[in-house]
Amino acid sequence: MKSGTTYLSGLLAAHPSVFMSSPKEPCRFVDPKVLRRQWPWPWEQGFCRSEARYLALFAAAGDARVIAEASTVYSQAPLYAQVPERILEFNPRARFIYIMRDPVERTISHYWHRVRGWGERRGMLEAIREHSHYREVSHYARQLQLYLRHVAGERIYTLTYEELLADPALQLSRLYAWLGIDPAFRPPRIGIPDNVLPPVVHQVRSPGLLDFVRRSGIFRPIAPLLPRALRRFAAAHIATRRVLPAEVDTAEVRALLGAECRRQTEELGRLLGREFPEWTSLQATPVATAVRGQIPPVHERSVRIARADS
Repeated sequence: MKSGTTYLSGLLAAHPSVFMSSPKEPCRFVDPKVLRRQWPWPWEQGFCRSEARYLALFAAAGDARVIAEASTVYSQAPLYAQVPERILEFNPRARFIYIMRDPVERTISHYWHRVRGWGERRGMLEAIREHSHYREVSHYARQLQLYLRHVAGERIYTLTYEELLADPALQLSRLYAWLGIDPAFRPPRIGIPDNVLPPVVHQVRSPGLLDFVRRSGIFRPIAPLLPRALRRFAAAHIATRRVLPAEVDTAEVRALLGAECRRQTEELGRLLGREFPEWTSLQATPVATAVRGQIPPVHERSVRIARADS
C-alpha cells in the first residue's frame, strides 16, 4: 500500500488483454475476522466469506489472458497472516506483482493515509514509533520471503514506484512482456498517478470523542435534522483540525526510520540481486531517481530473486 498500487492496477486494467476486478481490493485471501476488525468496508462486501461472490467479480473477463486483483492487504504481514497459502490453495499457478516505494516515504504516506481515513490522532513520530504496522509494511524483504517459501522467484515480478514514474513506458513494456501480453500497448493515462496526497488534510482532534460520535450509528439518525452548515463546521473545526502535510516537520521521523530502512533495503538488495539508488531518502547524499540503463532487463527482474527460508 501507498506504493502506487492504484496507479499500477489502472495501467494494467487499461490493457485489452488484462481484466482487473472492481473493486480493486476484494481482500478475499485474508482472515475474515481480522479484516472485519481492521477494515470493515471490504468485509461488508463479503468477498472474503464467499467464493461465489468473489468469482462473480471476474464474470465479465471474457477472453482476457490475465485476470487479476490488487488487494494491498496481501503484503501486510504479520497483521494479515498466511495469505500466500490461501492464494495458492485457490490457484496453485498464481503469479504476483509486487511494487515497492522508498520505504521512508511510503511509511510517511501510510501515516497520512490513516490520518485521512482511519482517525489517526497521534502525531507522526508518536504513531510510527508506537504502531509497528507502519514499519512492517515497509519491510519488503520480509513480505517477499513469505511468498518465496511457496513459489519460485520467476513467479514474482518486482518493480519500484520511482522506476514506474521515471519511465512508465519502459516499465510497462517489461511488465507486459513478463505477463505474456502485447508489450507495445500504451495506456492513455500513462503518466498520471492516483491517490496523491492533498495539500490539506483534516485530522481528528484528541481524544476523538466527538469524531467517534459523529461517525457512530447513534448520530446517523440525528444528523439529517441538524443544519448542514452546522454539521460541516463541527466536522471541520471541532471534531477535526486542519493540517498542511507539507509544513509538518518530518526530520525526527526520518531519523527514526533511516537506519532501520537502510538495513532492510540491504536485505532486500541481497534477496533481489539489485540496488535501489532511486530511494533517495536512504542515501547519505541524495541522488537522482532511477534512469534508463540502471534497471535490469525484464527477463532478469523475476528470476534473480533468491529463495529464502526466513
